[in-house]
Amino acid sequence: MTTSISSRSAPRRRVAGLLLATGFALATATAYAQSGWPNKPIQVIVPLQVGSAADVATRVVLAKMGENMKQTFIIENQAGVSGLLGAERVARAAPDGYTLGGITDSVLNYAVNLSDKVNFDPLKDFAPISQMANISWVLVVNSAFPVKNLADLLSKARAQPGKIDYATGGTGSPHHIAMALFASSAGVTFAHVPYKGATQATTDVAGGQVPMMFSAVSVALPFIKDGKLRALAQPNDRRSSLLPDVPTFAEAGVKEFRFSTWLGLYAPKGTSADIVKRLNAEVAKAVADPGVKERLVGLGLDPVASTPAELGTLTREGYARVGQAIRNAGIKAQ
Repeated sequence: MTTSISSRSAPRRRVAGLLLATGFALATATAYAQSGWPNKPIQVIVPLQVGSAADVATRVVLAKMGENMKQTFIIENQAGVSGLLGAERVARAAPDGYTLGGITDSVLNYAVNLSDKVNFDPLKDFAPISQMANISWVLVVNSAFPVKNLADLLSKARAQPGKIDYATGGTGSPHHIAMALFASSAGVTFAHVPYKGATQATTDVAGGQVPMMFSAVSVALPFIKDGKLRALAQPNDRRSSLLPDVPTFAEAGVKEFRFSTWLGLYAPKGTSADIVKRLNAEVAKAVADPGVKERLVGLGLDPVASTPAELGTLTREGYARVGQAIRNAGIKAQ
């Protein structure tokens, strides 16, 4: 008897399960149809300058997403206060799926740990969607600056403590943190010259107004190829395929120093889980596209997608780790 009942119940359960799954799919489809999302352009705020690594990567990925979704993404750059102004705007936006942020850990991990005027919570006020890229960095000097390698720079810095200027995208920017951590690791000091963004800082180092800086490979590479900048060392675990002749810091003698950053796509807290799920799938599809991969790799960026939970963990763990590193190095906002 039991076997007979079980035999008849199994197909009923399968049918019930099928109906439930079908009902869920129809409910989801109905929710999208009712909301019409997306039925108008989606604004994506990049809280850094045009031409920055985050800006370039966001534009490449979102262009493919727009093509796949047959929807328009409007990218707006809002630099200022090391990216905090633009990030706050994303955090305060309506959670309707029409305002997103292409935001780096330089904002959510570095800037927030250095500023006492952060008007949002980097761990609670965003709905993580997906990582889009990892960003590789390089230490560069103006080609006329009289150092040929990292050993030359360290020798010069020890002979002239605090006298060699370096440019950054602003106080608390990754350029600033990278140089401060490098100087701490090497036991030297430099003079900080903050700019209002990475693009102008890099342009001025290439023009000789300031002798050196840390730069994202994607931003520095054209100047390196033109001979305006000389690359001294890469703070990565291995050499970039774009800079195969440039040693890592470990190879050049500063073994404890590593530095890299990442870029993620975020929505305001409270954004529908269905919208987050759809966007996550679209990021993964775009990042996996051979043309997008080729473009990002050619710019010195490492294309990578993630789940929303993985990006949330990356943000949370990075916030704690960077905060500790900043305190250990004694870095202060200026």
